[in-house]
This record gives sequence, C-alpha cells and structure tokens, in this order.
Amino acid sequence: MDPGPNMRETLATLEAELDRRGRSLHEVELILLTHQHHDHVGLAEHVREASGATVAAVGPLADFLEDLDQSLEMDDRYAVATMLHNGVDAAVAESLQELSHAFRRFSHGTHVARRLVDGDRLIAGGRTFTVLSRPGHSPTDTVFHDESDGLLIGGDHLLERISSNPLAQWPVGTPDPDRAARAPDRRRPLIDYLDSMQRTAELDVSVVLPGHGEPFADHRALVERRRRLHHRRARKILRTLEQAATAADLAGRLWRHVPVTEAYLALSEALAHLDLLESEGLVRRHVDRDVAVYERA
Repeated sequence: MDPGPNMRETLATLEAELDRRGRSLHEVELILLTHQHHDHVGLAEHVREASGATVAAVGPLADFLEDLDQSLEMDDRYAVATMLHNGVDAAVAESLQELSHAFRRFSHGTHVARRLVDGDRLIAGGRTFTVLSRPGHSPTDTVFHDESDGLLIGGDHLLERISSNPLAQWPVGTPDPDRAARAPDRRRPLIDYLDSMQRTAELDVSVVLPGHGEPFADHRALVERRRRLHHRRARKILRTLEQAATAADLAGRLWRHVPVTEAYLALSEALAHLDLLESEGLVRRHVDRDVAVYERA
C-alpha cells in the first residue's frame, strides 16, 4: 500500500522493515495506491521494477500516473489558473509554480496493470477488499474496506490528528485545465469530501489504517468532528467577509503567517469553504475582470 515518496531514505526504510519481517522487496506481488500525491505513489515504479509486482489503482489515478509529466503539467496549469482567478498576484503564482516543479522529484510515473472501479472486489494479503472511490482530498482518493472484520485502508481520506486538506486540483482527464479552473461548474473539493466522508460513516468499520499516523477506531465520531470543523471554518470565513473579497484576500486574513510552501493549501482551504457557503446560499460569487469576488448573500 502506497510505498511512499521517491526518496532514498524512504526506500531504505521500506527495505529495512521488510527485512525485519523476514521479507524482501522482490517478494512483493501487488502494489495498491490510494491517491495521486507524491508521498504515496513516488516509489511505486521502483518497487514494481524490483519485484515484478502488479500495480492496482482506480482508472483516473492510472491515467494520471501513465504519463506523469503531462499530468503534473496539467495540474500546475490548473493551480496557476485557480490562483490568478481567485486574486493571487501573478508573481506569487509563478513562485508557487516553481516550488511545485521542485517537488516533482519526489514522484514517478508507473504503469497500472490492474485498473479498478468503484465497487470492485480485490483479494490482497489474505483479505477481500471492496474498492471505494472517495474524492475530496484529491480527485483520485480511494479506500479499501474488508467487510468481514471492518478493517479500512484509508489513505488520506480520514486522518485522526489532522484534517485532510480539500485541495484545488486538476480533475484528471479534463482537456483544458485553465478553463476548468474558471468554469462555473468547476470541481468543488470540500463538497465532494463531505459527501465522501458521509458515505464512509455509513460503513461498518472496526479500525482505520491511515496514510499518516497510527491506526484508530470510531470513524463515525471522527467524521462528525470533521463535518463540524468545516462548518465552523466556513462560518469564520463568513464573519470575515464584511465586504466583497477574493479567496486570496480571505486566505491572507485567516492565515497571516503561513509559509510560502503552504500558501496554495491556504488558498484551497479558503476557496473550498467559500464553495460550501455558496452552496448554502450564504455568499454570492461574481467575476470582475476574470477575478472571482465573493460577498454576503
């Protein structure tokens, strides 16, 4: 599952932990991927080459990884268009794009031989998992649920200690990322995420194995905490919206000292919660000279 980022340190840890269990990289038969972020998929190709293992992932993730350079280019174009359309200064947008390019070294494309779809059954490690699409944190988020005892491999869909960021990312397969970022019906990651969490809350889950942190139980309580958190954050943004403002303006007010490496996360958070407020009829959005501006309804 999610072998990690394309780093020497990660590979060394993976090999050492397999050896401690009397196993080796060459014995791996199946590589399951939960979503497209480099800290989850970066080493997949190295493990596949070393072992001959089959890589399995949902179709959109398979497409993303098949031509990773092109996919990352489309993702960057979507991010730049999102930033410019939501009030980020062009020079700042360019700097953040350069930062994104620097992180590409932690990822690597791979061939997904087994393309999964929502609802598929998959045998792995002596268990039978149901494949469940859970977009939100990314467009390709996937969880794997063993109905026999309730074990859920959760990726970054549910994390106990931190809230997964609803990132503004290119909808995989969309041919024009610039237009997609500005479209009235663009992807709403937080709306997707809240819906995905609600569907996960309906599952019988005994323990969640997350992509970060320790295993945990009581997933329904966590989903409810996350739901309340996002609605509280949306109301905080609404209180801040005393006059018309862009998502970039609001992100700057709410997270004044955010490092440049997390500036796009802050914009994604502000924009995602504005989407939630708009869906509830509490804010209105209009476009002024190709920049989206929000005001109280």
